[in-house]
Amino acid sequence: MLRSADFSNLPAEPNAFVGRESDLDELVHLMRVSRAVTLCGAGGIGKTRLALRLAARVAPDHPGGVWLIELADLEKGELRGYAAAALGIAGDLAESIAGRRTLLVLDNCEPVIGECAELCRDLLGACPGLTVLATSREPLRVPGETVWRVPPLSVEGPVDGPADRSADRCADGSVEGESEAVRLFVARATAARPDFELTDENRPLVAELCQALDGLPLAIELAAAMVRVLSVGQLVERLDDRFRLLAGGARTAPARHRTLRAAVDWSYRLLSPQERLLLRRTAAFRSSWTLDLAEEVCSGPGLPEEDVLLRLCDLVDKSLVALDGEIAGQARYRLLETVRDYALEQLAESGEETELRRRHLTALAAMARRFKETIAPGARTSWPVIERYVNLFDALKVEVGAACDWSIAIGLPEIALGLLTDVRYLLVGSGRKLDMAERLDRLLSLDVPQVRPALRGQATILRGELALAAGDLELAAWCARAGLDLCRAAGDEYGEAVGTIVLAQLTGKPDILARALEMARSAGDLILESLAQGTRAQFGLHHGRLREAQRGFEEVLAISEGLDNHVGQSYAHIGLAQVARRSGDLVTAKRHYESGLSLLRHVDARQQIVSCLAGLGKVALDQGDLAEARVRFTEALVLSRDAGLRAGIARRLEEWAVLVSAEGDHRRAVLLAAASVALRSRQPDARTEDVLRPARAGLGEAVVGMLWAEGAGMTAEQAVACALDGALPERSVELVVPVNQDSRLTAREREIADLIARGLSNRAIADELVISPATAARHVANILSKLGFSTRTQIAAWVIESR
Repeated sequence: MLRSADFSNLPAEPNAFVGRESDLDELVHLMRVSRAVTLCGAGGIGKTRLALRLAARVAPDHPGGVWLIELADLEKGELRGYAAAALGIAGDLAESIAGRRTLLVLDNCEPVIGECAELCRDLLGACPGLTVLATSREPLRVPGETVWRVPPLSVEGPVDGPADRSADRCADGSVEGESEAVRLFVARATAARPDFELTDENRPLVAELCQALDGLPLAIELAAAMVRVLSVGQLVERLDDRFRLLAGGARTAPARHRTLRAAVDWSYRLLSPQERLLLRRTAAFRSSWTLDLAEEVCSGPGLPEEDVLLRLCDLVDKSLVALDGEIAGQARYRLLETVRDYALEQLAESGEETELRRRHLTALAAMARRFKETIAPGARTSWPVIERYVNLFDALKVEVGAACDWSIAIGLPEIALGLLTDVRYLLVGSGRKLDMAERLDRLLSLDVPQVRPALRGQATILRGELALAAGDLELAAWCARAGLDLCRAAGDEYGEAVGTIVLAQLTGKPDILARALEMARSAGDLILESLAQGTRAQFGLHHGRLREAQRGFEEVLAISEGLDNHVGQSYAHIGLAQVARRSGDLVTAKRHYESGLSLLRHVDARQQIVSCLAGLGKVALDQGDLAEARVRFTEALVLSRDAGLRAGIARRLEEWAVLVSAEGDHRRAVLLAAASVALRSRQPDARTEDVLRPARAGLGEAVVGMLWAEGAGMTAEQAVACALDGALPERSVELVVPVNQDSRLTAREREIADLIARGLSNRAIADELVISPATAARHVANILSKLGFSTRTQIAAWVIESR
């Protein structure tokens, strides 16, 4: 029979258990409804520690005993005898347990996983009061088993309040208010070095360290132990060689837990030859991959393509590959960074790395080619297909960058240049941060004769488009012209059409616009035609030619609807909304903004989504609905901030300044207006003056000057916090008077501005007002100076918008 003692052999915890409060609550519930629970996870994820804490929590529910059976060092064929000895049983296990309410904790089942499954099946069938809690890198696969994947510790947590919280301790010795990973690090670091504290200076480094270690408890504990000899900054700097760095575990710990390498080694040794092949080959992926990519890249000698799925399932079951949600309807996989570092070492030693990198590049290039084929003239592909490619490349942007980096490293740019030009529509115009400009520069700088002139020309034009999107007009113009010359010389009509459209976008010259439209039509490429029409419409809008702009955007909408292109449709709706708002038709403007927004909810087209949200906020502001305006401006600013769209943040701050001014908060209005102007490195203009005028009236010139200086000195992050949370900067600057404090127009200048909006020339204005043409010209020059404009059309647009 079972030895009585106290019916438990659970060891005492060696130190404080940190975090996983919600995990434990969920598991306690699971243990009450399931007789077999398996905690699965990678080596070092904390399965054993969690299982012991859980077993102690549910021990009162098992008066027949709670028994830990450690299996890590067991050989095959020894399980049943070892388990009986652990429970003090000389006879049959099932007969001895019988109907007792007993909990068996089977720890580290991997070496004898098959025997564990058989034992659990037999005991659970014969002992109605028995519950089994197992820990393993893979499920036991027994009837009734509940598999619970042990997640890494959370690496992000609230950061409210002061950074130095060394006095705010939890019962486990960790610091309140931090992520689980940081709490664990601080608790263990304090044990290793009692004077260690979390401070303003080291907190970001601790968070960075925990994130780089994937929230893996074993790695964090090993890192924390090193603070006895290294600073946190030194630990972060040396993480590139993490296996050498994290090699100082406790002497009494199991051998597999004394170093980080030992933990991963132990898992690797338990893999079959094919599983090892696949694991090391997946290291070719920098961040994540799909099954299709794995089959293309990782199959080969020793691993046929048809076996990749089976082995991938094995690695997921063994917790070495993580299933990381879905992308474009496909499962997404990744390696923990520690596992990937180990797999990279194995890949380098195998001699396969060069071939794997080549296959990685060609697989992504083939995917890019397939995307280009879906939007080729005459393809008429449905939007869901295009949407899948858009989302797929968004999710795999790190892989695209890694493939380009490898091409640069080996000095062979052609495939990478083809990849980038094939997805040019995904790289420009929608706010995606794929960061390909610098890589394009490096690829184009490789003077390799194998690169076809037409490809080099298209890639150079693409570089110009990226420069245009970034606001570098000089570089954009040079690249567009240079690429256009190459495409013309090579007889590449598509490249020539693209280059002409980019030149039209840069110059707005009617002859270039007409040429771009003609080339697009002659090529039969409706996407190019819509781009040319959109360019014409944008210049019409910019110069106040609203009917021309409306016709152009309507053409874009018609073409895009015919192609089922939701991005193009949204762009057209935004343009038509801007035309309607300038014409004073707020109902139509709102309808177009809402239509544009509804088309983009499932695509990461950030700039267009932000434009729709901001547009809806402006319409609400025009209608006097300040609450709705605040909701929309908040969404637009948060999305701009999260996407890292610096120029977008500045524009959104200007809108916020107008909003809070309308709400009567003139202090914050001045701060945000100043921040917006400073972030864009511009002078204040008429819109700025609309905010400053009521502020001067309410606060006085001196206060506005002080606020302006404070706002101009804020960082983008501080300005966003000021808008969203009302956080005000500390006053530490001298009074600065805004440049355009006298930009208010006189009554006569306002009258002349209205005539300019009607399209009158200086001479016509002189005749209308019975003044000399020279006087009219002087008034126009003063208006331009006060409003911060450079053209008459800008004056006209301002007048129309401010009516």
